[in-house]
Amino acid sequence: MSAAERVMLKPGDTIGILGGGQLGRMLALAAARLGLKCQVFSPDPDSPAFDVVQYATCAEYADVEALERFATDVDVITYEFENIPSSVATILEARRPVRPNCRILETTQDRLIEKDFVTSLGIPTAPYRAVSSAAELHDAVADLGRPAVLKTRRFGYDGKGQAMIRPGDDLAAIWDNLDTRAAILEGFVPFEREISVIATRGADGQVVSFDVTENDHRNHILKVSRAPAAIADEVAARARAIAETIANALGYVGTLAVEMFVAPSEDGGLQVLVNEIAPRVHNSGHWTLDGASVSQFEQHIRAIAGWPLAPAVRHGTVTMTNLIGDEVHDFPRWLTVPGATVHLYGKREARPGRKMGHVTVVTGGPAPTQS
Repeated sequence: MSAAERVMLKPGDTIGILGGGQLGRMLALAAARLGLKCQVFSPDPDSPAFDVVQYATCAEYADVEALERFATDVDVITYEFENIPSSVATILEARRPVRPNCRILETTQDRLIEKDFVTSLGIPTAPYRAVSSAAELHDAVADLGRPAVLKTRRFGYDGKGQAMIRPGDDLAAIWDNLDTRAAILEGFVPFEREISVIATRGADGQVVSFDVTENDHRNHILKVSRAPAAIADEVAARARAIAETIANALGYVGTLAVEMFVAPSEDGGLQVLVNEIAPRVHNSGHWTLDGASVSQFEQHIRAIAGWPLAPAVRHGTVTMTNLIGDEVHDFPRWLTVPGATVHLYGKREARPGRKMGHVTVVTGGPAPTQS
């Protein structure tokens, strides 16, 4: 990134955030602590991020005039989720710096392009094949075997837009139910555990990553994250190196998450396979709000503002538990747990599968992260 393209905000400047969910809310809170203002753009009038900012734009992403007014009011633009139309980022990038940039969105919004990018770096993934018809699905399953996972190439999250293929399943029916013309079939990985690395890259190329996090999912939704992950130091170092390689190859500015599998390798050891890249702050990094010297949200704000990143030092052993759906009504119990901090997102309706808040519990003394 050239000096002319770099952003250097000063206190009082305004960050524009695309998306009004809990990630946008926590980004705005982190920015406020640093003396920076935020304006949130979201089509949902009940966006929880609206509650913590002075200025908000409630409009559809297809509203070009609203996007242009929004860009005029801010100094740099970021996003809290990656499924915004890339055309929106292109419109905004013509008027204000967008961090991370449009090219990164184009890479990470399409699972096939993302997988091709990761493998081009020499980083292993699950075996995969592009699928665009029932016939191609039949051939891909014959090649990769069963079980396997069929996913839409775009706009899937928390288990949406995907289907497990098991022995005996009707491939034609599965293809019809997925209702897409662009998919990817991934071979099933008999993993030992799921992990993620939250890393932040500044415009100057510095990368700071947090300790490797171990993640447990229920019904395809993250339920519990633990830091540090219960893995050997050598495996953790490999995972952090993968995240740093990806961030540098993308020319990334901001915080990203790289989700990975730890799985047995053919030589009897363990291998680290990349599952997905999230070009934003991530649910598995929420533990950093209370369990580290700097949060993933503050690191992201620092990076897109052109400010120095902070060392990431973990405070003991940290567990983050998502409050999903009606579980949020049990929050008073967590208020009595020693070492626990409750975060509620201000969402009005506790629907099944909806992330309503989270709790972090920190135990033990300070423990420096690996460098």
